[in-house]
Amino acid sequence: MSANEFYSLRVNGKTHQVQDSWVGESLLYVLRERLGLPGTKGACEQGECGSCTVLMDDAAVCACLVMAATAINSEIVTVEGITTDSTLTDVQQSFVDEGAVQCGFCTPGLIVAVHHLLEKNPQPSEFEVKEAISGNICRCTGYGRVFAAVEATIRSRNAGK
Repeated sequence: MSANEFYSLRVNGKTHQVQDSWVGESLLYVLRERLGLPGTKGACEQGECGSCTVLMDDAAVCACLVMAATAINSEIVTVEGITTDSTLTDVQQSFVDEGAVQCGFCTPGLIVAVHHLLEKNPQPSEFEVKEAISGNICRCTGYGRVFAAVEATIRSRNAGK
């Protein structure tokens, strides 16, 4: 692929043209720098911290480890695409209410991971929650507030039934 060629990525339900891209650019770089979606954070860029977690074909992946060109026929959802309007999701609101948002660097990846978990399993065990976020490193919260946010979301969803 030369610099003058382009490819399309389906991100957050919309098709985006990626132009003047090097074929080896990471999905993280393309999302942030080429498509203007800065919610997905880059920290370690080695797949260790989870700050760049996105959904790709309904699987949680580290966008720093995925070459963007390999995602051409995939459906990608970033933290910006979790909701269709400008209001916070219940998971996001629980993170705010429970103080699980401190420096905020890990927050987008954790939000995506928790949304993914609760969509697949609305009543996860403590072990399943720990497993779902095990790839996400947070240096501020000690995870207690993150677990409280997950529990608050589950309680809120159960109360709405």
